[in-house]
Amino acid sequence: MHETPPTRKAIARSRRGQRGVTLIELMVVILIVTLVTGGIVAGSGQLASSRLKRSTTMIAGGVKVAFTRATVTSKSVRMVFDIDASKVWLEEAEQPMLVTSRSKISTGGEADPVTEAEKAAVAESERIVKVTLHQPSAFKAIKALGFADPEGGNDGRELGRNIKIRSVQTPHDDEPRTAGRAYLYFWPGGQTERASIQLRIGTSTDDDETLSLVVSPLTGKVTVKNGPYAIERATDKDGSEREDTEF
Repeated sequence: MHETPPTRKAIARSRRGQRGVTLIELMVVILIVTLVTGGIVAGSGQLASSRLKRSTTMIAGGVKVAFTRATVTSKSVRMVFDIDASKVWLEEAEQPMLVTSRSKISTGGEADPVTEAEKAAVAESERIVKVTLHQPSAFKAIKALGFADPEGGNDGRELGRNIKIRSVQTPHDDEPRTAGRAYLYFWPGGQTERASIQLRIGTSTDDDETLSLVVSPLTGKVTVKNGPYAIERATDKDGSEREDTEF
């Protein structure tokens, strides 16, 4: 029995069916690509925010390490911020030191020394600052929980990808530093400087993409605040900075 060959209409219907399936498959592929691309774009902001938070956690951990190390070893420690390179590391001095600002006391308040002990401390701090801060060899990088490894040639820990240091504000600087290097000092006996360290995503000026780490001078406690946060210099009516206000 001979089979009847397909008619032209049947062949045309078959071809149209094949083309239809191909178009549907193409539409599905385009839809999947669109959804994946949209998810990546939508998630990129969340990824950047996550890196920003991780960078603040890393610096807060470094502050704790430096505060504890200065207390335990009785040596002065400082955290170095390479603003241009987005790197942070710790350095240590062999001799104790104090850092003074224009306010003339080590923690950055503007109250004048009253007791003889305070006056002697101010005089000694000024002497040490003149000797120590101008000696490049006074501080050496230290290996502390990965913050610096001189033997391995590592000159600091990098912040998260595209996370930048917006500014570092401490009492011993007249203005917040936004370029070059900034320093946060820690002294034996459990004391540091009031400081505000601002991190941001890339070069964004959007306050929503900035986090500020505010360091307490007596406890070394770090408080993270949303947006840029500037510390204010203490005045006589504010009392001594030895009264810890957490900021």
